Amino acid sequence: MGRRLPPLNGLRAFEAAARHLSFTKAAEELFVTQAAISHQVKGLEEHLGVALFRRVNRGLILTDHGQALLPVLRDSFDAIAGATERLTARDRTGHLTVTTMPSFAAAWLVPRLGRFRAAHPDIDIRLAPDERLVDFMREDVDIGVRYGRGHWANLVADRFLTEDVFPVCSPELASGKNPLKCPDDLRHHTLLHDDIETDWRRWLVAAGVKGVDPSRGISFNSSSMVVQAAAAGQGVALARSAIASSDLAAGRLVRPFKLRLPVEAAYYIVYPPAYAQRNKVVAFREWLKAEGERENAEPRD
Repeated sequence: MGRRLPPLNGLRAFEAAARHLSFTKAAEELFVTQAAISHQVKGLEEHLGVALFRRVNRGLILTDHGQALLPVLRDSFDAIAGATERLTARDRTGHLTVTTMPSFAAAWLVPRLGRFRAAHPDIDIRLAPDERLVDFMREDVDIGVRYGRGHWANLVADRFLTEDVFPVCSPELASGKNPLKCPDDLRHHTLLHDDIETDWRRWLVAAGVKGVDPSRGISFNSSSMVVQAAAAGQGVALARSAIASSDLAAGRLVRPFKLRLPVEAAYYIVYPPAYAQRNKVVAFREWLKAEGERENAEPRD
């Protein structure tokens, strides 16, 4: 059986008026009129069947019933206010759990997290790398990054980072025994694949290369492992720009050819609609968008 509570507006009006012993000051605190306070208190008294105030000399004093009710309400409202403050403080600060693919986390997100920490030192990031799309309602996750075309049931999906694909290899391989001077030179090298092998076929066709089997070579189920293998001199990888950017900047990888192809899939920020206004989610979402805009704006030769 549900609780039978008195009118909550009446309780709130009574508690404020009892603290101030003034309907006028209670009205100022609650941003209503004095008449509204008087009406709400009267309604509460009628509901309870007792008088809570005695009006004397244009002032107020509490009756015995009012004195008994006030400390209970004051403690209750203090507890509600404290719980609300703790909830909002936890929303502004504390841990933010981010789910994303392991390859993207290692190659793109982790190297940039220092900038987020500098801007939001009160938010602690907890990365939860996972290939699967987690259940936000059942798992302790606040926001995620996913790769695809933006269609995930019951989730908001904000595209923030596009990418291209292009061949990469180690500097030593590019200028070694069989140097990579033109795309046809790929016939002398091992092709490295991630789990989407059709990209190599598309790139070779665009480059006008014939006589190279796009399915041969070594395959990995992780885009970051493909890049690591290329940096180790194991062959030539068709890299995704987001995954290869750090290794290219550090000189561990080079691009032997200029041709790069855009891909339809992109990186999306995903979260349930109910999380959209959480302060921590908003902070991380806006930071990711800014990072994506920065990278998307970089020249692509």
